Order: sequence, then C-alpha cells, then structure tokens
Amino acid sequence: MALLTKAPRGTADVLPDESYKLRYLEQRLMNSARLFGFREIRTPVFEHTELFLRGVGETTDVVQKEMYTFEDNGKRSVTLRPEGTAGCVRAFLEHGLYNEALPQKYCYLTSCYRYEKPQAGRLREFHQFGVEALGSDAPAEDAEIIALAHHIFDLFGLDNIRLEINSIGCPACRKNFQAALRSYFESHLGDLCETCRDRLARNPMRILDCKSPVCSAIAKDAPKVLDYLCEECQTHFGEVQKYLKAMHIPFTVNPTIVRGLDYYTKTVFEFVSDAIGAQGTVCGGGRYDGLVEELGGQPLPACGFGMGIERLRLLLGAGGIEFPPDDRPALYIAPASREFSFEAMRLTDRLRGEGFEVLTDVSGRSVKAQMKFADKKRAQFTTVLGDAEVASHTAKFKNMDNGEVTELDLDRLNEEFSGLWSNAVFGGFPDKPNLTLLNGGK
Repeated sequence: MALLTKAPRGTADVLPDESYKLRYLEQRLMNSARLFGFREIRTPVFEHTELFLRGVGETTDVVQKEMYTFEDNGKRSVTLRPEGTAGCVRAFLEHGLYNEALPQKYCYLTSCYRYEKPQAGRLREFHQFGVEALGSDAPAEDAEIIALAHHIFDLFGLDNIRLEINSIGCPACRKNFQAALRSYFESHLGDLCETCRDRLARNPMRILDCKSPVCSAIAKDAPKVLDYLCEECQTHFGEVQKYLKAMHIPFTVNPTIVRGLDYYTKTVFEFVSDAIGAQGTVCGGGRYDGLVEELGGQPLPACGFGMGIERLRLLLGAGGIEFPPDDRPALYIAPASREFSFEAMRLTDRLRGEGFEVLTDVSGRSVKAQMKFADKKRAQFTTVLGDAEVASHTAKFKNMDNGEVTELDLDRLNEEFSGLWSNAVFGGFPDKPNLTLLNGGK
C-alpha cells in the first residue's frame, strides 16, 4: 500500500496506546495547578503576528528564525503560537480581567509551533503545560510559581532534575549590564555569528542565549548580570531564595540563565536534567513585569512558567517511571448469533448509561472470535447471550482474571453488575476512588 502522504516533519501522531498516558499526565498537571489556585484558560492556536513581535521580542531566536507566520485571505499577518504567555496576557487584557480580584492565576495545556531542527524532545509542533499569575510583584509569587513546578516533579518521584535560578534585574539596572555586555562583545565582534552581530546593537543579552558553539564559548566569560543588580532587585532575589529555603526546595544560582524571550525581568529559573541529552531544560519561567504594559495595558507585574510535555515524557522514561495501564473494559457481551445481538445491544446501552465501558459485537463474528477479541481488549468480565439466557433472564458472567463465574439477573443487571464489578476491582467498596499513582509517585 502506497501512502498518499505522511505527517509533516517535526510532528508526531499520538496513537491510542500512548494517548491515554498523555491524558493521565495532563490530568495530574492540571490537578496540581488547581491545588495552587490556578484555573484553566484556552486561547486561539494563531494570533496576530504583532502580538509576538512585541511580546516575545524581535531579537529572539523565536521571532527571527522559528515562527510559523503567514498571510490569511484578508492579507493579515498571523502566526501560529510559539509559546503560551503572550496569548494569555492578550486575553487577560481583551476581556478586562484586570478588573477582577488580583492576582489572576491561569493554567493551560496547549500546542505550540516553532520551525526548529527536529530531535528528541524538540518538535515543530510541541505541547506545553503553563501557568501565569498576573497582579503581584511580591517575591512570594515567584517562589510559589517555582514551588508548583517542584511539586509536579516531586509528585512523579523524579530526582534526576535540578532547579537553577537567576535574576536578570529590572530595565533600570539592566542598562548598565547591557552596556558592559556591549563593550565585551565588541571586542569579539569578528567571531560572532551574523545574527549576534545584529543583536549587539539592539539587545546584547540575546547573545547569551545563542546556540552557536562559537558564540556560546565567547559568552562564558561575559559580564554576569548579578554584578549589576540595583538594590531593589537584589532584595527581591534574596527574598525569593528565602522563600525557597523555607519550603525546603533545593536550588543553585546560575548567573548565566537569561531565558530565550525578551519579556523576562528579575527572577528567571529553569528545571534542568542531564538525563535527556542536549534538551535538558524541562521547565523554564520567571517574572515578566513589563509584558502587560508592552501589550497595551496598565503596568502590572506577572510571573509564570512553561513546561514541555514531550521533554517531561523523556524525563519520566529516563527515570524509569512507568504509567499505570489504560482503563480496561468492564464487560464484553457476546451474542451467540445475530438474533441475540439486539438484546446484547440493549444491555450494553443500559450499562453504559451507568458509566461502565462495555463492548459487544458489531461485526457478526462467532462466539469464539468474540472471546479472542475480548481477551485482546483485556475485558474484566465476559458473558454470552443465547436461547437459555434470554429465556431465563439470567446469564453467567466470567471474571477473566481468576475464572470465577457468577450468575446475574438480567432484569436487575445494572444493580447486580455494579456490585460484581466493584467487588472485583475495589474489594466491595464502589465509592473508593482510584488512587493509582505513577510508580515512585507520592
């Protein structure tokens, strides 16, 4: 068979044997965010290009090299979102959410798009879990944002990851730092890549984030931002560290972290692992106190992070963390012939109305073939409907794990099967919640 086409390079299909793992992972991420008071927000997959030019920054790699930008039929420039923060802040402003009680706290699971060289943990269509808190400039907010990410990694039992933090100061104290950077890099002008030579005049901090090995080597000896912080920024960064210590969250100060987007101010941080190769940053974020004003609002402080789902999956695999198996069908009802398929479908519909996953034959297969299918689907129970079962209004239900057979009244099937299933799964406590955790979780 010749395929008409394949998935575009840098994208990936998520098949059923993997999609349930993502769903499980995403549910735990969103539940964790809710513990910290965050509520879900959803924004469009594309925005007007100017949003990212102003928000992300014209000198960033994202804007200069990686955005999927095109003209729509109305000749308007639109861009597939390369990250989640700018769209979230746009929605905050557009809908007047600054009039609500502050801080406003949002979380999201979203797809993002960047034209990068595909590799493990880096796709052109990738997915992020993100949180944004708008309206507080207190160091406690920075620490709480970091604590949420730490909580997630702790929840999954991950110990192959470390937290690195830095402060890149406010616009006032960064002027002196940028001047020092410009002076330093001018002495290496001939060795810088073409992109960084352009950045030198416009935003020399972006050179620190260049992926070129030559530029990265030069940047190692560049001035450090912590040496140029004003008193207020020093105090803020010190308070953030005190909060982290109070919560027993280990960290190291890494003065080379600047993050790859222009909207950051003061606190920046990354959760990094050496277990997943070059794409070691699994989560990154910080404070962006100037973004709301840059996008047309009144000055308002904000803080957040983005966590790469694909990189988190790599990290879980590297740590030997296994997902629990997918939910299994509660029951397979096998009609002995087409004559009994109508009764099988009626019973199936009744049990589905009670919330049970129930399968029955829709292909006209023999009972033997149906039993093989039920076994492949890992059905918890099976039953066969024929003359005797329909006449007596009873049927035998087989537990496929231990072979036990129980006869149930088909006229009271909803009630009786519920008891049978809960006894098999929860030892007779149907209201007991499913507390299955990832191996090594807490």
